[in-house]
Amino acid sequence: MGLLAIVRLRCPCCLKGNVFRSLWRMHDECPECGVSFEREPGFYYGAMYFSYGIGLALAAPVSILLFLKGFSEPIIFLVVIAQLAIVSPLLFRYSRVAWMHFDQRFDPR
Repeated sequence: MGLLAIVRLRCPCCLKGNVFRSLWRMHDECPECGVSFEREPGFYYGAMYFSYGIGLALAAPVSILLFLKGFSEPIIFLVVIAQLAIVSPLLFRYSRVAWMHFDQRFDPR
């Protein structure tokens, strides 16, 4: 699993092809090696766990910092919700690619 390939949103097999064609749309298959990005129906349900983990890793430090600075819980909640809403396109993209690389590592094609 190439961490640089995940950061660059590249194919889990060849590590070269772009996974996304636009902000929300994925290629059906890798433009470089031709591997299908959806192995089976419901394949990306596992990406939700990665999205949750990445979102938690982003929200926890902000929440703790605001709590230590004395902000109230409703304000902390609103700030974290706004933060996650802003980064949701990135969460979507990176969680899917991280899931694809994780799956490729443990169940190669």
